[in-house]
Amino acid sequence: MVGGDSFTDSLRVLATQGRLLVIGFAAGQGIPEVKVNRLLLNNVDVRGVGWGAYAMVTPGFMQQQWAELLPMIESGIVRPPLGATYAFEQFAAALTDLAERRATGKLVVRVHD
Repeated sequence: MVGGDSFTDSLRVLATQGRLLVIGFAAGQGIPEVKVNRLLLNNVDVRGVGWGAYAMVTPGFMQQQWAELLPMIESGIVRPPLGATYAFEQFAAALTDLAERRATGKLVVRVHD
């Protein structure tokens, strides 16, 4: 997730035939513009990744993705980055940490002990 000058810098450092995936913008002034000559110089491309929008209009997509992901989590191939765990009574604190950008990784709120 990049914006402003970081977006242009990200294009500059791509290898030949590289791809920049745009998943959002965390900084900068508005939505960056792509000068297409930068794409032509090294045969690179920019692709928007709207996973949520795609998932909402593709029946069964999220179930399929979860069915493929869960075995990888269970076997340890994929390890989601857990940042902090909160008791259910601390739910407000978890939301505050998210809102104030203190969270790193995934936050877990335990419903049961």
